Amino acid sequence: MCGIIGILGTSEVEPSIIEALRRLEYRGYDSAGIATLDGRTITCRRAVGKLSQLVTSLEDTPISGKSGIGHTRWATHGAATIDNAHPHCAGSVAIVHNGIIENFCELRDELTDKGVNFISQTDTEVIAQLCAAYLAEGKSPKDAVETTLTRLTGAFALAFLFEGEDDLMIAARRGSPLAIGHGDGEMYIGSDAMALAPLTNKITYLEEGDWAVLTRAGVNIYDALGNAADRMMKTVNINYIMADKGEHKHFMAKEIHEQPSVMALSLSHYLNADRTRVSLPDIEIDFSSYDRLVIVACGTAHIACNVSKYWFEQVARIPVEIDIASEFRYREAPLNGREAVIFISQSGETADTLAALRYAKGKAATILAVVNVAESSIGREADHSLHIMAGPEISVASTKAFSCQLSLLASLAILAARQCGTIDAAEETRLIAALTSAPRLMADAIKCEAEFERASRKLAKASDILFLGRGSLFPLALEGALKMKELSYIHAEGYPGGELKHGPIALIDDSVPVIVFAPSGDLFDKTVSNMEEVMARGGQLLMLTDEAGAANFPDGSLDKIIMPTVDPFIAPIVYAVPAQLLAYHTALEKGTDVDQPRNLAKSVTVE
Repeated sequence: MCGIIGILGTSEVEPSIIEALRRLEYRGYDSAGIATLDGRTITCRRAVGKLSQLVTSLEDTPISGKSGIGHTRWATHGAATIDNAHPHCAGSVAIVHNGIIENFCELRDELTDKGVNFISQTDTEVIAQLCAAYLAEGKSPKDAVETTLTRLTGAFALAFLFEGEDDLMIAARRGSPLAIGHGDGEMYIGSDAMALAPLTNKITYLEEGDWAVLTRAGVNIYDALGNAADRMMKTVNINYIMADKGEHKHFMAKEIHEQPSVMALSLSHYLNADRTRVSLPDIEIDFSSYDRLVIVACGTAHIACNVSKYWFEQVARIPVEIDIASEFRYREAPLNGREAVIFISQSGETADTLAALRYAKGKAATILAVVNVAESSIGREADHSLHIMAGPEISVASTKAFSCQLSLLASLAILAARQCGTIDAAEETRLIAALTSAPRLMADAIKCEAEFERASRKLAKASDILFLGRGSLFPLALEGALKMKELSYIHAEGYPGGELKHGPIALIDDSVPVIVFAPSGDLFDKTVSNMEEVMARGGQLLMLTDEAGAANFPDGSLDKIIMPTVDPFIAPIVYAVPAQLLAYHTALEKGTDVDQPRNLAKSVTVE
């Protein structure tokens, strides 16, 4: 998860930027860079590898300036090279960027047709070149950035520096966090409060869609519509900055809101530069050589397995078996050497999953690990390890790790389909386009948080809650129920909609809320039938749907929350947001410990 720092200072900023980048090393990176403004000229230094490489470069050829921006990059669009490292400069502007620009190919083609030459493979350079083009037309820096932002589709955090503007820096966020720091005659930008400590303990967090114009005298913040916005400045406790929750009350809330950003990073790492193909760095794997897949995990990761079964079987037509890690080894699951076994674990240290992996070694054709800690035991002991790059997840209840697991598994399913010949290039491009839209659509779903909060006031009064879904949203019903149990301690169960008549319908009365994942699509009519059965028995129904679904079921007697319209392929990813936010706000209403629920641990390292 890339890191950003920006400083409008009163003394040389290079040492402070380097120190801030050191505090961001925990995010993971493979290149780093800095740009400073000395009078009217921007000077940039970039290096591949650890931050020490950049420091050595700066010692050899120092740079000066009282304004500057810095960045730690995890390679996404384009390999880890100096040309692809940030900051990116074009004309009189330099920028750093976290996130993913979905329409960068179209913008790059547009600029290339106008004679712009690109140096890097990144989506970020497109932003710099686009802004430079508007500056060349005579727009002011503020107007050039505002116009540039209207052209971008995707999730991003941005910091801009301009030649000839020694007292100006502009920042923007959409789907990726960004904070403004206030100093004494100085101003700062950081991807989180960690980057800004100990420069300042006075922080203003930009809200979704905000952009900000900074001078040393202060900051003017604008919302997504360009209207002046008043955002609260907070004083944070530097002693606890290592465990900063940002503008949120809990780590879980912060991690829910980080999902668009971290998932965009994860996706970019496993797609080629043009986003037309899935590409696994440094791993050679051919899914067409396996008779089946066996996918093993615990808890929320096991639910990710269940979602991926739909993808692998429907898109790639590969048979999939799902197993709970704690059962897989003890039932001595037969492996014939013609299958790939995928083990999923956030920590990479889950005891049951590690034991299952060790059972499978020497029996399966290939063992693949999907982990959030690359150097973990599971990551090291697998034949191949794929890093989901969700960043540190502090809250016990998994959120951003789950969505990054899903994005990686979806990418693998697309790769498998191409290798098995079940999709053509056009369909692969379509599926990837749908997948890369998921971060933006998750950000749109998060904007409905106030509605989830209102719905949770009713849910908090219940003793039992049912979740229903069909197709690939059935596992989301399981996830919604698991999150509700974990956080609020309310008994909850998830079922496929078609199973309602086979037992669970006996539980329904006017005291049992039923939450239904019901986007429009092929299974919508079947799901409506299930809702009718619930309503006929007086159940309290909450329908999670899109505009088309709401229009096709206009009954005003039930509660509805309108979600973004999504491609069915990514519906399980986007609908993770209501599963998380409903549980979170119900727990708040109940007064339970959201980040550390009773009896639970973040990493289960004993069987």
